Parts: sequence; C-alpha cells; structure tokens
Amino acid sequence: MIIGIVGAGGIGGYYAGLLSRAGFPVRLLARGEHLDAIRSRGLEIRRQNERFVAEVEASDDGAVLRGSDYVIVAVKGYSLDDVGPAIAGAGASGAAVVPLLNGVDVADRLQRLGVPRESIIGGLARVSVVKSAPGLIERHSTFDRITIGELDRVPRRRTEHLASALAKAGTTVDVSGDIVLDLWRKFAFIVPMSVACGLVRGPAGWVMGTERGRALITNALHEIVLLSRAAGGALSDADEAKTTEDLFALAPGMRPSFLYDLERGGPTELDLLAGAVSRLGRVHQVATPIHDVATAAFEAATQPRS
Repeated sequence: MIIGIVGAGGIGGYYAGLLSRAGFPVRLLARGEHLDAIRSRGLEIRRQNERFVAEVEASDDGAVLRGSDYVIVAVKGYSLDDVGPAIAGAGASGAAVVPLLNGVDVADRLQRLGVPRESIIGGLARVSVVKSAPGLIERHSTFDRITIGELDRVPRRRTEHLASALAKAGTTVDVSGDIVLDLWRKFAFIVPMSVACGLVRGPAGWVMGTERGRALITNALHEIVLLSRAAGGALSDADEAKTTEDLFALAPGMRPSFLYDLERGGPTELDLLAGAVSRLGRVHQVATPIHDVATAAFEAATQPRS
C-alpha cells in the first residue's frame, strides 16, 4: 500500500512520519526549506516521551503522488487550489483521496478541482500538531484520532484497509457510518469559537467572560445547526446541547488556529469556516446573520491597505 500525502505541515507531516515508521511507502508533497530538511535529515517527529526520524520520499512535484493507493490531503483550505491539479491527477489514476481539512464542503471543492467524486473518502483529524522548524513536527495534544468514512454511507473495503494502516501506524482511527454528520459535528464546534475569538481578537476566556459573549457563541452555533438540517447534515438537539457544553468547557486561554492566522496577517480559512456558513446559508435559504456580519468584518480586516 502506497500512501501519498499532500501538505507536509503539522497534520500531514505527522501522519507521514507515523505511516513511514510503520513500514508503509509514503510519498510526501512538500516545498521550501521544509522539503530540503526532510531530504537531507529525514522527518523528525516529537511527541510525549518519544522522538524519532522517518525516511519518506518527498518532492515538490505533484507527479510524486501518481501511483499512490491513497492520497491524504492535509493542507490549509486556502492552499487547496494550488495543489488541486496534483490531487486530481492522483485521483484520476486510481487513488482514493482523503481530505483532512476543516469544513463541510471540501469534497465539493475537490470535485470542482477535477477530483472524481467517487474517489473521495470523507475524513477528519482530532490532534494538535505543529511544524516547529524545517523537518520537525511536534504533537502537543495527548490525543490523536482520525475518523474516516464513505460520503455515500456505503461501506467499502478501501476505507477498512486505510483504517487498518492508520491503526498499525499507531493512531486511533474510527470508521464512521455517517461521516457527513461527523464533519458537521466538528464544524459546529470549531466555527463558533473561530468567529467569536476572531471578532474580539482574543482567547476563549475573553468571549466566555460576558453574557453577550456566551450568547454570541450559542447563537452562532444555532445558525449552523439550522443550516445543517437544510443541507443534509442534520445535527440534532442533542448534538447542539453537547457542542454547547464542549465549547463552554474550553480553557480560557484557548486560541483557535483561525485567530493565529488573523494575527499573522496572512491567508485564513475564512472561506471554509464562517464564510462557508454565510455562503451555504444563501444557497439553502437559511438566515445566518452572525456569520454574514463576521465574514464581512474579517474580509474587510484582511484587505490589502493602500
């Protein structure tokens, strides 16, 4: 089994290292100093009480993915268009494509980029990993879990085979009977906090410390729940209650990755997060005023200044 990985940053690099150490041939699409370091020294992985160096085949040429049985896509959403041709080429040559990106419409985006719909397996990752330096990936969380599943809910051996490989590599993996619902559940957790922390330019505690801040979180979540029902994700009342509980239990110092992107002044995943809620709300005729306002504010704040 040959596994291609698009994106050598935190998540992509981490799973590339684990799979390679477990004996699977890994073909990693990377670039820049990170690529140079991997080629010269290998890919170093650090996590609690462990560090190791994995040897992977790394290249900045998308053709490296051709011939892979699976291609895991682990780039940020704003880089998806750049790597689209490479992913589409791998999918057309028979690879199963597994995006681990934030968002609920990633499969649609991949399809518009030329990836055959039938080649896509839904996926999500729950892990905190960062690229600390060229050639170095560090896992900060104590947990590491991937969930994968067929978008049409029809079980296939290809999903089970990938799950077995990931389990052999040492990660916790679940095969979902309804990956679309799982994607909406994660989306409903990450987007309200991204919106709120992004608007106040501060951590979770700044939002949770006021009654209006807490209402902002719950109302943003409710917009997503209503949207999911119109779009086929069907989050339940129980899902909404559990997500509210999880959001309110976040540590006061928690800062979502969207906030870090805003603060750095670079590209953000706005179009996959609040922007997606606003856009899909128009498509499905669901009112999303909080996400509409937030999207407008973030777009204005990130425009180049003359």
